[in-house]
Amino acid sequence: MNKFLVFFCTFFFFGLTTILAQTPEKFILHKVKKGETEADILNSYGITNEQLYKFNPLVEKLGVIRRMSLRIPVYAENTSEPEEKAPLPIPAEVVDYQMHEVQPKETKWRLAYQYGITIDQLETLNPEISTGLKIGQQLRIPTFDELRVVPENDTLYNYYKVLPKEGYFRIEKKLGITQNVLDSLNPELKEKGLLAGMILKIPGNKTGRLKIENDLLVERINLLDSSFLKSKIKVGVLLPFKVNEIEFDSVEDTRQLLEGRNLHTLSLDFYSGVLLAAETLTQKGVQVELATFDTENNRATLQSVLQNQTLESCDVIIGPLIPSNFDLISSRPELSEIPKISPLSANPVRYRKNVFQSVTQKEDFRNRMLSYLETQLEPTQNVVIVADSLNRQVERELRQKFPWAITLRPEKEDYLLPELVDSLLVDSLPNKVILETQSFPLIASALSQFNAQNTAERNVQVFTTFRSNAYDNDNISRKLLGGIKFTYPVGFKPLDNATDQDFINHYISRFGAPPNKESVRGYDLALDIMLRLVVGKNLESALSLGETEYLSNRFLYRPRQNEAYENAALFLLTHDGYEVIEIKE
Repeated sequence: MNKFLVFFCTFFFFGLTTILAQTPEKFILHKVKKGETEADILNSYGITNEQLYKFNPLVEKLGVIRRMSLRIPVYAENTSEPEEKAPLPIPAEVVDYQMHEVQPKETKWRLAYQYGITIDQLETLNPEISTGLKIGQQLRIPTFDELRVVPENDTLYNYYKVLPKEGYFRIEKKLGITQNVLDSLNPELKEKGLLAGMILKIPGNKTGRLKIENDLLVERINLLDSSFLKSKIKVGVLLPFKVNEIEFDSVEDTRQLLEGRNLHTLSLDFYSGVLLAAETLTQKGVQVELATFDTENNRATLQSVLQNQTLESCDVIIGPLIPSNFDLISSRPELSEIPKISPLSANPVRYRKNVFQSVTQKEDFRNRMLSYLETQLEPTQNVVIVADSLNRQVERELRQKFPWAITLRPEKEDYLLPELVDSLLVDSLPNKVILETQSFPLIASALSQFNAQNTAERNVQVFTTFRSNAYDNDNISRKLLGGIKFTYPVGFKPLDNATDQDFINHYISRFGAPPNKESVRGYDLALDIMLRLVVGKNLESALSLGETEYLSNRFLYRPRQNEAYENAALFLLTHDGYEVIEIKE
């Protein structure tokens, strides 16, 4: 093993010395402009981030900041064609190794973690696996001190492959994990340091903007880094601001109106996110024109907007919020070729040509959760179904899938009898409760009682196949949900203070308060739609790029009838203590 490490360290430092040996001919002084990113600077001057950091060490720690003066190194051009070198083989005598036979479902990264090596080292010892593993292959594996196994669907941890030139600072910015946490979970870091291709164990609640594939965190599709085919787009925004109802002469009346959750505040919050999305795209060099209209939630006003003909020149239309008003817009023949996005309402809209229902439907949530429950529930558990009168069909479906389950019916006043709850839960078996209701009184009663029953002797976990907005009530705390490990499908996940803090701070600086669910929705939805418009020939062709995810929302549009589309993306989340964790499937 020591010979193996000496070989790789020698090879690594030889390459590093060659890179750092380059001496700049001169320097250029560059002052960072508004909206300019580190990638913009690297591309403009054709240098690497290592070369930038060497002469500007603050950039690695703080990033580029407006008006910062940078020293840009200029190197002599090498006009000769680089000689293509074959991968350097490792002679068998250099490394003490043993053989490993590839098993079903094994991957390169799992083997690298299991044997404490990098993926590059594994491939160098076994060049034949560069295109993938095959079951039954015999691989050369360096001798090891301790075998580490990654559990299937690890419930506590995720795993991350270190990228080339990646340090602790960049990993913390990407995943929200400090060096101390990484070192404690990966003791080998103190001896080896971070190496490209190394597999790190990280806490299961830390994913950043990455997605989980077979326990490994991998990059999502990032349209912001794509090449843009368009430099200018026009976006129509139709929202019921209902400005005509605001009494601007009365400060107190206006304050009270805007404190409540109503069409005024929903529209303003959503629109603030749209504005920031347009700003983000503008910083990337795309000119965004917003044609914004107050629909007043009034059909006569909508007719007036249509007569204005401004919408006919838009590349996309977002809104109206109310399904009946949205259907009026989507019915107009002159707008049939323009994508029209239903932004916030989960209620059904008419599926017509170029209609995009951006809110994942209840049926998708239930189907995904039922599939998940089939992997989690078994006859050796005490399964209890709680459903109100409006959810009898779901109750029948659950009983058909889990015939051993017990049914607990709520009282007519939407509460559960404490003595009945106590009698149906047991100490000897895990108690799995499926709660099906959109009634806040019943939700509050059930969650409170099940949490009280969750003791050292009695384990209780609560699931639902559909999480309605009733769960957003401030009286339902994260502590309460974490106590019963509440598990559910949903179309959004909460912001992560570690990885989303830059957005939160920027939003507060612009609007004076932290972003809420609607403002983040406006940002994610508008950014996704606008990016798809500029990276593809049209929105339809950009749908083939697959699932995208931004701050709190995912988008995966599938075709429906009449050339319409529907978002099918969702999250499966569970509360654990005060944390909200995405479930691996």
